Amino acid sequence: TAENGDVEARALIREKEMRASFAMVHDSLAQLAKKKAQTPPPMAISSLPANTLCVSQVEGFRGEIVHLGLTNDHNGFLLYKVIDPSFHNWMGLALALRGNQISDFPLCNKSFNLSYCGYDL
Repeated sequence: TAENGDVEARALIREKEMRASFAMVHDSLAQLAKKKAQTPPPMAISSLPANTLCVSQVEGFRGEIVHLGLTNDHNGFLLYKVIDPSFHNWMGLALALRGNQISDFPLCNKSFNLSYCGYDL
């Protein structure tokens, strides 16, 4: 965090986050290089369990990406949905703008960096 909420403070926070991310990727690649490569067997649709709900979360650069799968009684997909991080964060932007002047919108909008089309996977 930073004591100031100005553009420079947010830029410095973003820089620190990027440096931390690069360090994590570097460490992960170093650990990966020590492991023996394995190829998992391909998963056939028929091997999906019937009537099952599965929820998975992975981290994207804007936040959590949620995958939701629902199978039918014939071991096939009934529903598969991906929810991008911006979906959850639009309400945060709306709350941040309450009580502010319309001139604050561009700065707040860019600070949240949300995807308008919902494809920030």
